[in-house]
Amino acid sequence: MLKQFLQFKLSQKLSPQQIQLMKLIQLPTQAFEQRLKQELEENPALETGKEEAESLTDDFEDDYDDTDNETITAEDINIDDYLSDDEVPDYRTQANNYSSDDEEKTIPYAAGTSFNQYLLNQLNTVYLTDEEWSIAEFLVGSIDESGYLRRPISDILDDLAFTQNIYTEEKTIQRILSTVHELDPPGVGARSLEECLTIQLERKTVTPEIELAIEILKKSFDQFTKKHYQKLIQKHNVTEAQLKEAISEIEKLNPKPGGSYAGNNRIVEHVVPDFSIRIVEGELELTLNGRNAPELHVSREYSNMLKGYKESKDKSKSQKDTVLFIKQKLDSAKWFIDAIRQRQQTLFITMNSIMHYQSEYFLSGDERNLRPMILKDIADEIQMDVSTVSRVANSKYVDTPYGTKLIKEYFSESMKNEQGEDVSTKEIKKILETVITDEVKRKPLTDDKLAAILKEK
Repeated sequence: MLKQFLQFKLSQKLSPQQIQLMKLIQLPTQAFEQRLKQELEENPALETGKEEAESLTDDFEDDYDDTDNETITAEDINIDDYLSDDEVPDYRTQANNYSSDDEEKTIPYAAGTSFNQYLLNQLNTVYLTDEEWSIAEFLVGSIDESGYLRRPISDILDDLAFTQNIYTEEKTIQRILSTVHELDPPGVGARSLEECLTIQLERKTVTPEIELAIEILKKSFDQFTKKHYQKLIQKHNVTEAQLKEAISEIEKLNPKPGGSYAGNNRIVEHVVPDFSIRIVEGELELTLNGRNAPELHVSREYSNMLKGYKESKDKSKSQKDTVLFIKQKLDSAKWFIDAIRQRQQTLFITMNSIMHYQSEYFLSGDERNLRPMILKDIADEIQMDVSTVSRVANSKYVDTPYGTKLIKEYFSESMKNEQGEDVSTKEIKKILETVITDEVKRKPLTDDKLAAILKEK
């Protein structure tokens, strides 16, 4: 017989807003900008820039007139919470010593030529008709970053017809592809590893070893990849020494010719500091990168749309669905704005605590002045969870008078000296580094001597 019983249990669950906030906190400046751009694209009720100082003369306190059970009231929408213009939203008053006008240091970098453009520039030196040029350009555009043409010729034939209005034959594409194979770096435009290596060998000066290597790739590629060397010796009737020389030629080849192009623009990475610390009249001053504090507001157009629905006499089902859609977007916009505000406060409070905890270092720049500091020390001081501090410190940088540093580098464990004082492991490493740098290289210090010097320090 089944028994029924009651069980009480306490559990903690994160709301969608909390999850959103945690994800935003851990993002560095560049990733945060991408996330902000994505939200602006997905939510038309969210806009950037300063909101125009216009007041709404109408409120939304009237109910939608309807007789069925799907009546939507203004209390359900509660739109005034989001569109009140009588007071400035508090997220725009939280300056915390930063603004969009703060000084921002950026690192310029040169925009090089892309890999595909590099190939097209070489095609300019080859005589091609207009149609052949269009086909060659399409082939080059289909080459990936590794230098391979991954698409079948039949698919390329169809795409040329549908997208370029070019009707040709597969043998014509094959002929033009052979021209692409003559471009640098050798092996570019190959459709397989076997073809890539073969093209590179055929571009070299012919020797017996290279001839054997080409023969192995064309006739015994599967056995070569499985390292069945005895079968290769018997099949090609060569000696072990000759096989080794042929394999040595193959091993010198580049399996990814596209990666050898120095100007290949994949992602140009440069560090954007999330914070900046300056010394002003002997005092430390912390600022948050202005790109982390965007000005956001609810779209004025959405409020006008709701005003139009309110004044409309015909309350159709489609209008009700539209109002519900607008309410959803307004809720999402408000949540996102609140999350941005909390992110700004959390970042600033956490970094401010770290700055004051390590004030001796930031004032002097001497790493020997770094205090032992773990995540819990900061979490206890700002009364937040350790995971929150970890998210702030993990992937963010601070611009200091001594260079741009990763925040988590300021955290270190401690060791006790003979007086019972905590000493940072970073300070110990710095002392050892200084001593070893100054030692006589022909007569390096012994471990016992290093231990004695460290004890004295």
